[in-house]
Amino acid sequence: MKNILDYETVALDENDSSVIIIDQTKLPNEVTLKKLYTESEIWEAIYHLEVRGAPAIGVAAAFGIYIVAKNINAEEYAEFYAEFIKQKNYLNSSRPTAVNLAWALNRMEAVCLAKKNAPVAEIKEALRLEANKIKAEDIEICRKIGENGLTLLKPGDGILTHCNAGQLATSKYGTATAPIYLGHERNYRFRVFADETRPLLQGARLTAYELMAHGVDVSLICDNMSAAVMQKGLIQAVLVGADRISANGDTANKIGTLVVAIVAKQYGVPFYVLAPTSTIDFNTKCGDEIPIEERGAGEITEMWYEKRMTPHGVKVFNPSFDVTGNELITAIITEKGIARPPFGESLFV
Repeated sequence: MKNILDYETVALDENDSSVIIIDQTKLPNEVTLKKLYTESEIWEAIYHLEVRGAPAIGVAAAFGIYIVAKNINAEEYAEFYAEFIKQKNYLNSSRPTAVNLAWALNRMEAVCLAKKNAPVAEIKEALRLEANKIKAEDIEICRKIGENGLTLLKPGDGILTHCNAGQLATSKYGTATAPIYLGHERNYRFRVFADETRPLLQGARLTAYELMAHGVDVSLICDNMSAAVMQKGLIQAVLVGADRISANGDTANKIGTLVVAIVAKQYGVPFYVLAPTSTIDFNTKCGDEIPIEERGAGEITEMWYEKRMTPHGVKVFNPSFDVTGNELITAIITEKGIARPPFGESLFV
């Protein structure tokens, strides 16, 4: 019988020209594989977090723009490229904070530009190969992140995670969970504490779910329990992912990450950010320049409840991400190694 880790987070079905995703809005109660055929379906899936996590969004975008490009009915390059750019910009508008979305789409555009003198059919084939390459690289990158992160941990450590930076956010292994998976295979006996991550509960619905499926010792806690578990000495390291890292090391991640970082600083617990180098945006100097997506009020007032849990008409502020300043980050772990402060220098190495 399959468990959630036996399914691919994002896949390409060449036979019927679709992108296949696990609809993560239905987890953990229902595993639904959803096929996306059109640019609007791909946009909606990214926006509504049916596919989510910076690396997985990048893979989905690469497959998505390939499927869209495959269906462009144009023989001349100029006409094909104009439509490609239109659809690229449309897909890029779905999530403004996760830099891997733009990164993957820009990589696919670079293929078009490099092949501008080739027949359109050859360009489409090159796009297919590039999209598959992005996914294959993601798997290898996450494994390397895991190996690098594991050097910072000891057998028996208690680890706190926030949001979901696991296999469901990538093609395999995850980013923040990659050391956990590799350590589990090597009998490190980690004790993982996954916080709920309100309001969309990615920790409760996704991280706890996939870690349990892998046999990892995981306990679910409310978001406001992070200080208590650190105060009790149950946590030896915090591992989180990232949606965008600025050139100075300021990091945007799921809302609530900043609270965990501040608490970790208070109790002297190392706070590690694990992400691929594609998540580092060297064109963004600091966290103040990172665009923060705001989402609908219903995620707080109604979602997950049988009945509305707030007064009608109450004002709601619902940013999807916050920015953790570099002074709160112990190290940033990528596939290339471990960067430590000052990140303005170490991230460029």
